[in-house]
Amino acid sequence: MARKLLRFSMLMLLAYAGQVCAPPPLQAQQSGKAAGGAVEGKQIFITTCAACHGLDGGGGEHGPDISHRREVQRLSDKALLQIVQGGVPGTGMPAFGSLGADQVKAVIRYLRSLQGQASAAEVSGDPRHGQAIFFGKAGCSQCHMAGGEGGFIASDLSSYASTSSADDIRNAITDPNRNLNPRKRTVVVTTADGQTLTGIARNEDNFTLQLQTIDGTLHLLAKTELRSIEYQPRSLMPDDYASRLSRQELDDLVSYLVSIARGNGKPQAEPE
Repeated sequence: MARKLLRFSMLMLLAYAGQVCAPPPLQAQQSGKAAGGAVEGKQIFITTCAACHGLDGGGGEHGPDISHRREVQRLSDKALLQIVQGGVPGTGMPAFGSLGADQVKAVIRYLRSLQGQASAAEVSGDPRHGQAIFFGKAGCSQCHMAGGEGGFIASDLSSYASTSSADDIRNAITDPNRNLNPRKRTVVVTTADGQTLTGIARNEDNFTLQLQTIDGTLHLLAKTELRSIEYQPRSLMPDDYASRLSRQELDDLVSYLVSIARGNGKPQAEPE
């Protein structure tokens, strides 16, 4: 009886594994066509690829990371199409021959968005002009580092665009308070002698506050010596770039971030 139960359990596991790694029915593959290529690509990826490679392409128990690995990012669209349609012999990657070429291309476009590579096609900006804006007009380098240069109170943006789409980058620039991480909110303190300090709380407990101001200085403050502590629901980052920068300047800035993410810190020149 125990052997029969064990055999039945193994058969059920094999059946489940076959469902996880096998191509979905053609009807399910085609159901997203009416919604457009981008939506279709995401839908097929979720139903066909995510079980092994993860929803974000970052890898899982049954499949490798295909969104962050450089060797995968460097593969051409043609090479990826051949892998999806023909599989990889000797590995767990099956052939998805029932997917049409247009469907595979939609999946590849979605994968490129996960890799951050869709940004290049979405933005027609000048990365060198964007570099000048980053270190000049926009003042981004006062807080952010990029390519080994700039400030350090905010995040290093050298590889930020490798996992973010052009639209996500643009939205982060023009609307920095959307979905703001509480740890990145602005903190304003007033000391007992009336001095005002503005920055980000790096550490805090019931008795002390470690505040980093825009110039990078860390201030260890005893709360008993503070007149007030104000936690503001906004980022230190200016929220007026949509009006301060033109549409083209925003495109240039995004292109710069995309370029350094792919070019090891140096903006790549636009092709002639």
